[in-house]
Amino acid sequence: MGAGIFYLTGHLKAVRKLILDREIILCLCSHNPDKKLFENCVRWLQKKGFTFISVNDLAAIARGETAFPKGAVLITIDDGWKNNKANIVTIANKYRIPVTIFITTEPVATGNAYWWSYINKAHSTGMIGQSASDLKIVTDDVRLQILETVKARLSLKREALTIEELKEIAESRYISFGCHTVTHPILTNCTENKARFEICESGKILEQWVGQKITSFAYPNGDFTTREIKILKEAGYQMAFTTDEKYITPENIRALYTLPRIEIVETFSFAENICRITGIWSKKREQFNFLKSRIIKTKLN
Repeated sequence: MGAGIFYLTGHLKAVRKLILDREIILCLCSHNPDKKLFENCVRWLQKKGFTFISVNDLAAIARGETAFPKGAVLITIDDGWKNNKANIVTIANKYRIPVTIFITTEPVATGNAYWWSYINKAHSTGMIGQSASDLKIVTDDVRLQILETVKARLSLKREALTIEELKEIAESRYISFGCHTVTHPILTNCTENKARFEICESGKILEQWVGQKITSFAYPNGDFTTREIKILKEAGYQMAFTTDEKYITPENIRALYTLPRIEIVETFSFAENICRITGIWSKKREQFNFLKSRIIKTKLN
């Protein structure tokens, strides 16, 4: 079912009304969206009556210090792409909305491209047979062996923000930062020592750069186990975000190390993304089935 059908049949309007009437937080994530798409999504959410909250607001809600809002939105951005400054930070300042950017520190510090860019370039040119997706399901030692071989033969431009840009962005009252590891490995494929390094060291480095206490974390690729949660707690992080495409509700908000997020997909149209972020197009259609039952119940009453 296309996005236009949801508009024409009134499904989107009905779902939006239910979200605004109920204790639901849309926690959104993206990586490197263009300015037009991101701004259009923000403008639509504001126009339709959604309120924007920060990660600090979310923590206060989870602790019971603030009432659970209806129709709220929390925006997060992963990796720390160079274009985030113009495409995300500018819009956050313009519309006065809080945004948290989860930073992978090694590409910021060194100017190297993100690891998957090296692999995908090598794969597309026939240098190696594996794609980045293939290397997400092998041990991290195997991934690193292939990556180091590729990096010795390829030179790619910087993709991440610089330290100076992070410091400048940190001056905005609307931008906060969280950690996304040092090198962006799949943590569940790492040894315990490597996972601990990636989680703990990234926080120390980022705090030094931006002068903020870093309390939130986003799992690379959304992958985690109880081991990663234990390390996060020991390191002093207060919350962590997954890629599980669900709403945040009073029932799941206290699971602060497995918070769900819905992705704004950069290759999708604005209309398609609106259908996604409101929950109509979830991977397993759980939200839509849930809200559809509420719509039927409402009509019956």
